[in-house]
Amino acid sequence: MAMPDVVERDWMPGDVRRLPDDGNKYECVDGVLLVTPGPAYDHVYTVEAFFRALDAFAITLRPDARLYQSSADVELDSRSMVQPDLFVARPKSGLDRIRRTEDVRDLLLAIEVLSPGTARVDRGPKRELYQRAGVHEYWIVDHEARLVERWRPSDVRPEILRGTLVWHPEGAVKPLALDLPALFAQARGA
Repeated sequence: MAMPDVVERDWMPGDVRRLPDDGNKYECVDGVLLVTPGPAYDHVYTVEAFFRALDAFAITLRPDARLYQSSADVELDSRSMVQPDLFVARPKSGLDRIRRTEDVRDLLLAIEVLSPGTARVDRGPKRELYQRAGVHEYWIVDHEARLVERWRPSDVRPEILRGTLVWHPEGAVKPLALDLPALFAQARGA
């Protein structure tokens, strides 16, 4: 029996939006389709813990910036659409909030919580995309190792944080200090 033809194509954000709502997460980076199954509960609990910690701080950045949670689409270029687990963004001038992906003016922070099936993409193509697009900070949260890898646009290596993560985005009156051991304990229910 012959092998089926492999049809490679260049995926665009509009193509990805037309895919079925079947419980998978569909993204594209540099024209490559990324498909991720629904997250495990440890992933969900970690996202929730970071959301709670960041939400109160993000209020201090309003009305200029807000905290958003996946499954909101972010288009960083014409061949890439991602859905960070969490992100802080500013809307285009004149808007009070982001209603469509094209309303994103400035991505201050993107956070991806690692899953066994996403680590390669989160640390590789997505990281490269976020850095190339000038995302101020990209945090890769490894809930198994209980650490955060912090990337900035010009970094060649991440900053590895296990204790306190201090984030002071532009426009913040004071910085946010996250106690990572406490956050991971909260996420694990310990």
